[in-house]
Amino acid sequence: MRGARSAKWVAIAAVVALAATACGGSDSDSGSGNDKAAVDPNGTFTVESGEPENPLQPANTMESYGSIVIDSLFTPLVTYDASGKIVMENAQSVDTTDNKTFTVKLKAGWTFHDGTPVTAESFVKAWNWAAKPDSKQTNSFWYSDIEGYDKVAPAEGKPTATELSGLKVVDASTFTITLSKPMPYFIYKLGYRGFDPLPESFFKDPAAAGQKPVGNGPYKFVSWEHKKSIQVAKFAGYKGANPAKNGGVIFKNYSTPETAYEDLKSGNLDVTTQIATKDLPVYKTDLGKRAIDQPYSAIQSIAPAFYGAQWKNANPKVLQGLSMAIDRNTITKTVLQGTREPATGWVAKGVLGYQPNAAGDVTTFNPTKAKQLIKEGGGVPGNAISIQFNSDGGHKEWVEAVCNSITNATGVKCTGEAKPDFQADLQARKAKQVKSFYRSGWVLDFPMNANFVRDLFGTRSDGNQSGFSNATLDKEIAAADSAANLDASVKAYQEIEKQLPNYMPSIPLWYYKVNAGYSERVQGVAFNQQGDPILTGVEVKKK
Repeated sequence: MRGARSAKWVAIAAVVALAATACGGSDSDSGSGNDKAAVDPNGTFTVESGEPENPLQPANTMESYGSIVIDSLFTPLVTYDASGKIVMENAQSVDTTDNKTFTVKLKAGWTFHDGTPVTAESFVKAWNWAAKPDSKQTNSFWYSDIEGYDKVAPAEGKPTATELSGLKVVDASTFTITLSKPMPYFIYKLGYRGFDPLPESFFKDPAAAGQKPVGNGPYKFVSWEHKKSIQVAKFAGYKGANPAKNGGVIFKNYSTPETAYEDLKSGNLDVTTQIATKDLPVYKTDLGKRAIDQPYSAIQSIAPAFYGAQWKNANPKVLQGLSMAIDRNTITKTVLQGTREPATGWVAKGVLGYQPNAAGDVTTFNPTKAKQLIKEGGGVPGNAISIQFNSDGGHKEWVEAVCNSITNATGVKCTGEAKPDFQADLQARKAKQVKSFYRSGWVLDFPMNANFVRDLFGTRSDGNQSGFSNATLDKEIAAADSAANLDASVKAYQEIEKQLPNYMPSIPLWYYKVNAGYSERVQGVAFNQQGDPILTGVEVKKK
């Protein structure tokens, strides 16, 4: 699953790390627009997408179809440039002297799409509302670092407070955030969409607002025809640094990437965000300079349903064995046409704290050792597994290849279990209906290794859908979060990642790339580190 993708970071070490692995197009990528044509500043374009899992509420969005829309409608306190340097957006400044209390000052003149001002209360009230269990927001745990969260949303028992004591409005343009304990990287999390502001109108009817959101971003909401499309239009009053160079975007639902690609070639779609496995060998030839091939910070894994009977008391050795039964090199070179790179750990490339070979030998194909580990661990219950995946994501071929590799190497029967679309897949995970394994893809929320460890494997983390829980790991995560400075926190998380083979919270498969393309109607198409098209930079050519 894709996590949120707007949070970024700053610090000189971070800038250096990102500069070395910055996402850029290949020679076939003309995102810079080499052959500039006359532009229609009010022209609209279409982007391949799907039905969001939840209503369009910032704190209720944790998957790619909803997040790309939310990110077009809302702008957070901070964003980041291509090198990883922080850019103040809604915030004029975010200051701290102790990594525990932060003072946020807002820029003047920002408004929501309904004309009302963006104020300190717009942030504080939004976060307080989203943190409450009654609001049922999927990203509630993101506020857990703020003082008072344990009273608003306790792990056990009933809430004893309705507001986070760590949030205080100082004046219309200033508020403070006090954490329960110092966290050296908290400021980097403030670009995550759960920390977006909300207008006063939202609280009158949150459900209705989720169908017709009012934000403060570069685009304003126009319409949502469920299961078909979502349309947004350029917001003329946008105060951010990058206003839209186009008139708006239509996010078109597609049931398969194959269908989207055919529409792209025929001129019925302008930007596709993924190329189906079967089209990978030909898309660069088909599209020429309009083909995109670039890395981004995401990882593909398969995760066991630890709440189910099969893996509830799993011996990690069994999962280590299954991992070593997967021939990642062959699958990425053949089935995936070299568009993926075998993973050697759980943290994606391009983020602070990435380290090669963090998993040791558990991601190395070794059928002999795979069978030995499975035997030592007591065997796979039922001697059979399944991998749940969404049919609309182009995963069928590689799931079958992974299953064949496991079966051929170990004799364990493996089958794919297809859900019709991403929404159905996510709902099955949320309802704890996964029978064995599920496809677990994760894109950075902020470019630091903590996001790929704490936010996926912490017991109460919102991204943890597998039911994995380990008290020792939770303590190590808490210690890493309380480290004296950023460097110490990153190093602590690196040590935690090296210990993950002992727990096997998931089986990492490969690092992602953006394999996409665009039509002849548009130019200036580029993708960011989160693997999304940069919507505001797309230019629509005049007819």
